[in-house]
Amino acid sequence: MKTITVEKPDSSPGAILCVVGARPNFMKIAPIIRAFRSDPDPIHTRLVHTGQHYDAEMNDAFFTQLQIPQPDIELEVGSASHAVQTAEIMRRFEPVVDAESPSAVLVVGDVNSTIACALVAAKKNIPVIHVEAGLRSFDRAMPEEINRVLTDQISTLLFTTEPAARENLLREGVDDRQIHFVGNVMIDTLKHCLEQSVPAAKTLAGIPGRKPFLDGDSGYCVLTLHRPSNVDEPRLFRHILETVRIVSESIPVVFPLHPRTRNRVAELGLQEMLESDRIACLQPLAYLEMLGLVSAARLVITDSGGLQEETTVVGVPCVTLRNNTERPVTVVQGTNTIAGQDRAQILAVVNDVLNNGGKSGRVPELWDGKAAGRIKRKLNDWLQHQTPLVATG
Repeated sequence: MKTITVEKPDSSPGAILCVVGARPNFMKIAPIIRAFRSDPDPIHTRLVHTGQHYDAEMNDAFFTQLQIPQPDIELEVGSASHAVQTAEIMRRFEPVVDAESPSAVLVVGDVNSTIACALVAAKKNIPVIHVEAGLRSFDRAMPEEINRVLTDQISTLLFTTEPAARENLLREGVDDRQIHFVGNVMIDTLKHCLEQSVPAAKTLAGIPGRKPFLDGDSGYCVLTLHRPSNVDEPRLFRHILETVRIVSESIPVVFPLHPRTRNRVAELGLQEMLESDRIACLQPLAYLEMLGLVSAARLVITDSGGLQEETTVVGVPCVTLRNNTERPVTVVQGTNTIAGQDRAQILAVVNDVLNNGGKSGRVPELWDGKAAGRIKRKLNDWLQHQTPLVATG
């Protein structure tokens, strides 16, 4: 097993360790690092990459496109079960904390790296800062929900993306003075990158023999699936893919396949469900390619939390194949509709989009591309006083 040894640099006493581990984290950490290291009043940071997502090629693409600096420390954990991966991250992160003596550990989102590094810090009495705190699906069968709840309970500063998150935290006993509504750093990245996104026509042109995606008035639908609740149970997964085939009769479907989903398709022998000139299966796309594809789509069908947020901001109708969401603002204010796995409901929402334009929405409060700057100002104040800030709301 790999042993992590870190020699503490003389220039970094009291640095904030910023943790990134999986692709959903990359879009969240990029604006934070950019804001923290910019003038005026830069915050000294050290970037730790746990290596929870281990596809080196995709990692490199995300780091390059999002202009994330190379990590100061890499733990190279790789894939494993939830328990083994969480434990291994903790084992490798602890000597980093001992060597760095950070003023705080900042974690984002809800992946295993989030809770693992937060636990190490909390057990060493080092403040934990949680960005994207308070989101709740109220579904404890989701590993991410466990990570969210536990991380929030051991955090000192909790930065939220929407007002409902504050209510969730207060209900769970978090002190109001620790909660700060700052907006959504995911949207910081979207707004920063939108002009540089790869045009959808360029991505679609790479699909051989797929004229339906480039011609006609219907546009195209983007589909993503990766959650165990959708792809692990064979009968349900087949049911969803059959529904996608029906959808593709009305609008062509572009399906960037998550590695886990591609493996499940092969394991369950479902390749024939996707063999259609109306369905284009792609390799996973880097951020700028995916952003361009989604922003020009007629609609998106997904089980991704991040896409629920991004479609709301770019004004594309979103159909969520889950029975709940930890991002209710995308439903209440945005373009998102929760359809579950019910075929009739999914088709009803798709038909409404194709025939009537679908659900219109508005961009939620403080989703303005400036969330990371607000976090920086709060943290600079906190670092001077080392006490929780006065609550903002």
